[in-house]
Amino acid sequence: MKLFCLCLLLGLPIPLAAQEIPTGGGRGGRGGAAATRDFLGLGAAPDPAAAERGAKIYAPNCAFCHGEKATGADGPDLVRSPLVLHDEKGELIGPVLLQGRTEKGMPAFSSLTAEQIQDIAQFLHMRVELTANRGTYRILNIVTGDASRGQQFFSGAGGCASCHSPTGDLAHIAARFPPEQLQNRFLWPAGRGGVRKATVALPSGEKITGTVKRLDDFVVELYDASGVYHSYAREGGVKVEIEDRLAVHRQLLDRYTDANIHDLTAYLVTLK
Repeated sequence: MKLFCLCLLLGLPIPLAAQEIPTGGGRGGRGGAAATRDFLGLGAAPDPAAAERGAKIYAPNCAFCHGEKATGADGPDLVRSPLVLHDEKGELIGPVLLQGRTEKGMPAFSSLTAEQIQDIAQFLHMRVELTANRGTYRILNIVTGDASRGQQFFSGAGGCASCHSPTGDLAHIAARFPPEQLQNRFLWPAGRGGVRKATVALPSGEKITGTVKRLDDFVVELYDASGVYHSYAREGGVKVEIEDRLAVHRQLLDRYTDANIHDLTAYLVTLK
């Protein structure tokens, strides 16, 4: 199970991120990396202290061949190595280190102690953990802009105040969403879905406006303001106009500068 899950995950282009494994969070203290390990059925988490010691041994002896983060250079990628994935406490990694693989150009490190071998093993297991376990990922601080400039953009050039209010629909929004989600909400508003409105124009000239229940290439179904259900085939001159409440947001995507994005995020974070 351990090898299967890790190989499955390591087959994806997953970025390296955090440098330590968080231990808390979630219900009952099992959140983040711990929750992911439970779900994947992985073994015990690597020992951070031993991994740190192992990194100092690995760097001068192994990194020139296997890469600084064990992801390969002239030598193979150890993060994807079946031997490393099967290893638990250095029992498989140790003999390779002590005996080497001279036929493949790897020298023997016969002077390593048992403790040093375990530390190197923990370092390699930590590299696997940080690559495979999404529960260890940490989003960097994105609140790097100027809140006062963000407020000016909100009320002025951005045109945000024409639809939104810091004391109305956005009141206390920063208490409900972390900074990265606040930023996503204005950069990717369509991802939130929401109720769609549409107006159906019939060949007779009659127009019906309401909330869309179903809309595809063949039929449009909606409920009008009084709750009456309507269904029309999209043929024979029936026209459908969708209310695009996100049009302004999409237009802003072409206008935002990096500074606008960071400043607006910094301003929204103050709305607690």
